[in-house]
Amino acid sequence: MPFDLSSSELFGFAAATLSTIAFLPQVIKTWKSQSAKDVSYALLLTFSTGCLCWVIYGFQVEAKPVMIANAFTLTLNLAILAMKFSFEREPKPASEEV
Repeated sequence: MPFDLSSSELFGFAAATLSTIAFLPQVIKTWKSQSAKDVSYALLLTFSTGCLCWVIYGFQVEAKPVMIANAFTLTLNLAILAMKFSFEREPKPASEEV
């Protein structure tokens, strides 16, 4: 089955791909450092809510790039949120407390 993309769909998928992969370095950094102290809960919760709204909108208007990209971005953002919550609840060794 050949892909028959319009130029607007092509730009949509390009924007979706770039916007989504932009979160990968933060996910990797958060995982490696075991810390998300510099990322605020307000940012993560607000951005997650926005992504969810975009997914719903994309579904309603049948915009696949919007749905797919924001579903992946929401997943990455929720991963950062979960790590932040988890890492902040773990007790730190006395040598790391300041």
